[in-house]
Amino acid sequence: MAVEAMRRGACDFIEKPFVPERLVEAIGRACEKRHLNLRIRRLHAAADARGIEGRLIGTSRGMEALRREVLDLAATPVNVVINGETGSGKELVAQCLHAFSDRREARFVAVNCGVIPDTMLESELFGHEAGAFTGALTRRIGKLEYAHRGTLFLDEIEAMPLSGQVTLLRVLQERSLERLDSNAAVPADLRTLCASKVDLRTQAAAGRLRVDLYYRLGVAELRIPPLRERREDIPLLFAHFAGRAAEAHGRTMRPLSARLVQDLVEHPWPGNVRELRNAAERYAFGLDRPGSAPVEGGPQPLTARVEAYERDLIRQALRQAEGNIAEAMRLLDLPRRTLNEKMQRYGLSRSDFVT
Repeated sequence: MAVEAMRRGACDFIEKPFVPERLVEAIGRACEKRHLNLRIRRLHAAADARGIEGRLIGTSRGMEALRREVLDLAATPVNVVINGETGSGKELVAQCLHAFSDRREARFVAVNCGVIPDTMLESELFGHEAGAFTGALTRRIGKLEYAHRGTLFLDEIEAMPLSGQVTLLRVLQERSLERLDSNAAVPADLRTLCASKVDLRTQAAAGRLRVDLYYRLGVAELRIPPLRERREDIPLLFAHFAGRAAEAHGRTMRPLSARLVQDLVEHPWPGNVRELRNAAERYAFGLDRPGSAPVEGGPQPLTARVEAYERDLIRQALRQAEGNIAEAMRLLDLPRRTLNEKMQRYGLSRSDFVT
């Protein structure tokens, strides 16, 4: 009985006969635990608005815009298409759209449409009853039903066969589905997020994606900038991934040299953040030196690297000062006129940092 009570969430178990003081102590501990849980919930709620900066990392203008768009769209129920190159973090953006939405308490269900065989697509998405086909020994809940009241993330949506697109469209329109070999309607209240590395509008025009499904899925669109468009974020991302890997395996994080940072910034990173993360983890384990591949198109001009570094320093100071110009001047040791000129040149506004 005691084990079952604790499994069901009991804070303590008191055997009869009990001393009143023992009961009072147990209630006091339970109250303390409850207050702690409530405090943690409040802290999590307060951190939500800024928590996205710990997920979508970067100080570049492109990442700032992306974070604002994600938070704006997360507060709405609309379906979203996420465009980005391979390794740019499309699923991470989808997870943020879910985590900061009112569906966050329900499931986030990810499906890679490019790896599901055509013959298994309907069973995977819509589920089946026992005996629906050879080998279907028991009922199976499909991905769409599993995502009920939550978020469904469809990666590589352009790879879904047209027959599956028709059924998916009907589910999204009617907000219900039927498992294979069943006539019973099952509710499917879900928000759909799609990701693609190709232009879905072009795919629809070419007949590889149903036009009506595209308009159902693409109420809003997000574009993730590749690393080559936000090179100032590369050292920050590299240090973040390398630091996490070192900490997870009990290693000391080695400092990044100026030459290493230069190599990182100049490397083309065709695999985007996925490639960068892999290189950072290798660096944390001392396996090799990242950024050693030849740079396509030659190195970035020195002035571009200096400006990116300077803009990042000013951004960090403004964030630390929470938009207080006087404090930022002190941190950077710059006169007001110089700071104002540099903020104007780099498109920085103090209002973006006021909390």
